[in-house]
Amino acid sequence: MSTTITEKKPLYTARTHTTGGRSGQSRSSDGRLDVKLSVPGSTGQGTNPEQLFAAGWSACFEGAMAGAAHAMKIKLPDDLAIDTEVDLNIADGEYSLAARMNISVPGMDRAIAQQLVDAAERTCPYSKAIRGNIPATFTLV
Repeated sequence: MSTTITEKKPLYTARTHTTGGRSGQSRSSDGRLDVKLSVPGSTGQGTNPEQLFAAGWSACFEGAMAGAAHAMKIKLPDDLAIDTEVDLNIADGEYSLAARMNISVPGMDRAIAQQLVDAAERTCPYSKAIRGNIPATFTLV
């Protein structure tokens, strides 16, 4: 019996250069991202990795919902919104993350909206990456 292995081809590769850790700066190779970083809860002027993760994940998740809606031949409402929270936790000197997503799909039948949320959770690359690694909840609000 032969097994065919499909080689994955990158659609896009993000490249950043970060210096100074949580109190530093990060820039993308194309110059579109140039952010100052600050420790969460500090008085620093920058954002933090948890905020960046929440923004990227929610944007990707909405894209996955749009893909599922397209497959179901339905239109997402223009005012769809996702509020994402990413916790940086510490216990016994060990850091970990936990996350929650609250998804608002105004004007859509709740059962159909839940199908879209479930499909996005299965297909969003960020959701796949964290599945089984950090606690995450997805709530249709």
